[in-house]
Amino acid sequence: MKTEIKSLAALLDGHPISAMANAVAYLYQISSNINWLGIYLYADNLLHLGPFQGKAACTPLKLDHGVCAYAYNHQKTVNVEDVEKFPDHIACDQASRSELVIPLKTKEHILGVLDIDAPTIKRFTKEDELFFEEAARLIADYLDKQDFRL
Repeated sequence: MKTEIKSLAALLDGHPISAMANAVAYLYQISSNINWLGIYLYADNLLHLGPFQGKAACTPLKLDHGVCAYAYNHQKTVNVEDVEKFPDHIACDQASRSELVIPLKTKEHILGVLDIDAPTIKRFTKEDELFFEEAARLIADYLDKQDFRL
């Protein structure tokens, strides 16, 4: 995983939108058995769709329901083994069965979330959580250094 994190860090360069797009594309390419991966960014009390890979997505997301809203509001990683058992799950792609959402947070800001969907139940392991948490920290720190906000 260290190699993948170093490769991700190398992609975080240039304009923040380009950096996010490359980061998302890279994470999607190196991940197996996922069907969607993207970033939602916070502005005006909503989560707005940012760069992503996969089918067209729901946007904007309100902060009163769904896995992304829960992760954002509680500022913690949420690993949903079966989305059909998560109250108020937002189903953008009916093929998604599990979901991992990590807040994009710095010491002082929460910028949004990194959202990953998979077509199988119980797809995401603790190792996956740790890897994507590190990826989210890198992305959030880069955006913060660029003073990027919607």
